[in-house]
Amino acid sequence: MSRPPVRIGVIGVGALGQHHARIYGELSGAELVGVFDADASRARDIATAHGCRAFSNMDELAAEIDAASVVVPTDLHFEVADALLRRGLHLLIEKPIARTTREAEELVALSEGEGCILQVGHVERFNPVMGYLEEVAQNPRFIEAHRLASYPPPRPGLPPRGTEVSVVLDLMIHDLEIVLHIVRSKVKEFHAVGVSVLSPTADIANARLIFENGCVANVTASRISPERLRKIRVFLSDTYVSLDYQEQSGKVCRAAAQGIVMDDVPIEKGEPLASELASFVSCVATRDQPVVSGRHASDALKLAVEITQFIAEAKG
Repeated sequence: MSRPPVRIGVIGVGALGQHHARIYGELSGAELVGVFDADASRARDIATAHGCRAFSNMDELAAEIDAASVVVPTDLHFEVADALLRRGLHLLIEKPIARTTREAEELVALSEGEGCILQVGHVERFNPVMGYLEEVAQNPRFIEAHRLASYPPPRPGLPPRGTEVSVVLDLMIHDLEIVLHIVRSKVKEFHAVGVSVLSPTADIANARLIFENGCVANVTASRISPERLRKIRVFLSDTYVSLDYQEQSGKVCRAAAQGIVMDDVPIEKGEPLASELASFVSCVATRDQPVVSGRHASDALKLAVEITQFIAEAKG
């Protein structure tokens, strides 16, 4: 007997939320009931494009659905997610889970108390390169990650998208979550630097993490780069893996009797966001634990906030 589709809505249909709506509208096992956005005209346009209803307020949409994607600015995550979890809705919240660690912990506790699935949109965990990385990256010794992007365009009456938080919370947090996932050890100490260029908080930052198991990770993020780049390099005892999230490709180098042998990484390309949303819908339907739970995201946020505070204190 087949399950009924998960009735789902999207809160916030801006640059990223519009793609949540598009994918849910095409996704087997999901019924896109409607969307809500503070910009009513924008909501109507997206609803028309994907054959659903534009709701005039969030409460009306919440009454009609089982689950929702929360794709609003970070400083609104807690307010929106708190209200929806208290209605018993399962949520996928775009990263970072919240603005502060206190807010994150409260959302995790609330979701557990309400028996709700809480997944967080660390979409890189659904990138096809991750399957290979998780398979081979046993006991990594050194990790280097770079995530570079151009400064987001202006928005009338609003700050450029993502700049309501520092680049550490906006971009670096992707790699922090991945590094924590593959190292599986506590951070013993770290050092970080950051510079504000175009926004009130750091627009470019670097963090060097030293873990209790001896692994070292060097993580760099920038939102003022003329080029886009998303790469991770992982060094093991006898293997070096270089992966490109953007191109969904990679190289692996291994020590052999004849010297260093380099091969292409076998990767089947796909759309990470589609995989992420399909996984969320499946978790709601089956009550399985999400790949990136609220707890995972809260741990990554805690580290990101500590790095942000370290940078702010260093600036005096």
